[in-house]
Amino acid sequence: MSSADIREVTTESERRAAFPILVQLRDHLDVESYLALFEEMREEGYRLFARYVDGEPVAVAGVKIATNFYLGRHVYVYDLVTDEDRRSEGHGERLLSFVHEWAAENDCEAVELESGQWREDAHRFYTEKMGYEEYCTSFVHHLS
Repeated sequence: MSSADIREVTTESERRAAFPILVQLRDHLDVESYLALFEEMREEGYRLFARYVDGEPVAVAGVKIATNFYLGRHVYVYDLVTDEDRRSEGHGERLLSFVHEWAAENDCEAVELESGQWREDAHRFYTEKMGYEEYCTSFVHHLS
């Protein structure tokens, strides 16, 4: 029988162990840029949680508590990815449910995330499995 738990990624060795999973979503990163950005993001309130099975990470969720006029105090999910070899085993559902509980424990009113328009399977997961509603479209203007 395997053992599974969810905990915050806090050490550099844990960050390095999570990188092969995170890079499946953020494939433009190399390990050096990931570690440097992680440190800067951590200083801004970013937290990375991982679901571990038998001590190995199988899914990660990067989140931050924020406040704005339309959601009030909420958790924003920047990154959510399950290792491609472990998808459809319930790890993403368990990890996102953990994020919901963590948000409630931190007096948040909602959990918000964005997903690339091409990620139709992820959209079905969010709406059909996790109860999210699609309510806006995001835009970006690159400055370089």
